[in-house]
Amino acid sequence: MTTATANQIAQLQRSIATVIKGKDEAIQLAIIALVARGHLLIEDVPGVGKTTLAQALARSFNCSFQRIQFTSDMLPSDLIGISIYNQVRQEFEFKPGPVFANIVLADEINRTTPKTQSALLEAMNEAQVTMDNHTHPLPVPFMVMATQNPIEHHGTYPLPESQLDRFLLRIRMGYPSRLSEKEILRNHSGDSPAGTIQPVMEARDVVAMQQATQRVRVDESLLDYALEIVERTRQTEQLSLGVSPRGSLMLQRAAQARAFVEGRDFCLPDDFKQLILPVFAHRVVVNTRYTSTQKRPVGCGWQGPRRWPRWDWPAGSPSPSFRCWRGAPRSAGSPIRLTTS
Repeated sequence: MTTATANQIAQLQRSIATVIKGKDEAIQLAIIALVARGHLLIEDVPGVGKTTLAQALARSFNCSFQRIQFTSDMLPSDLIGISIYNQVRQEFEFKPGPVFANIVLADEINRTTPKTQSALLEAMNEAQVTMDNHTHPLPVPFMVMATQNPIEHHGTYPLPESQLDRFLLRIRMGYPSRLSEKEILRNHSGDSPAGTIQPVMEARDVVAMQQATQRVRVDESLLDYALEIVERTRQTEQLSLGVSPRGSLMLQRAAQARAFVEGRDFCLPDDFKQLILPVFAHRVVVNTRYTSTQKRPVGCGWQGPRRWPRWDWPAGSPSPSFRCWRGAPRSAGSPIRLTTS
């Protein structure tokens, strides 16, 4: 990563942090989803800043932004667009819907019907929309940021597994600390906080970052490490549904993005381990014997493998130092070997 790119990422984080107080981890995960060409599902109680986070990210770089308030009477054409007959030209013309934007905020996505929810499947998976046998590409970069309230279930339609699987990460905001909330009260002026954010980069800069993220190196032993964790989700009796191959690919993309955001051109085991829950929690289904009687979102009862795979360095090779794990490349000829504890 060049110094200019590192400065842009730092500016992006600081820009969002001006309105999202005390949530550095949530900000970093949102940026990871952006540079990994993924989509983000923000799930938490009302009033903790879910919509503000999405608006702040969109306003931090020059791009098109659409906020869609999902309701029970919304139709698929309200999202992707509709063909209207032009009497002058005597032909049908396609009128794009709000999904044709760089950043799409799907607010309260579980308020609309499954028919409308499924209209986003092709857009999220292939960055295109098909209407009347014609395929329309979406703008680049393209990202869907969806919010939902996991507490209130009256009048909602839970997202099916196929829809959840399209999201790269699912995160929770949580309540701010006492000091952060005091700062929010002190700086609140009545206007939308995200409206004060100025762009710090262009859309083409984001595309360049996404392309650079794909070139982040992933060692073969790290792939074995990730697959070991995936296999355990499929074998454990705690889960009735394990992680799919798409989930494995998403974990690799997210780990590459985390390494890129932290200024490295190679992945570390921590890049995978720290992202296990945000990437996998909404892709697994907890066995009914292990779920509590309280209402909980799918996957929240799973806290990761009981025993994580352990990394051992081969005998005779230099031992990893703190500096090695924090960014310095390991010594040549010292491959990491995977064992299980």
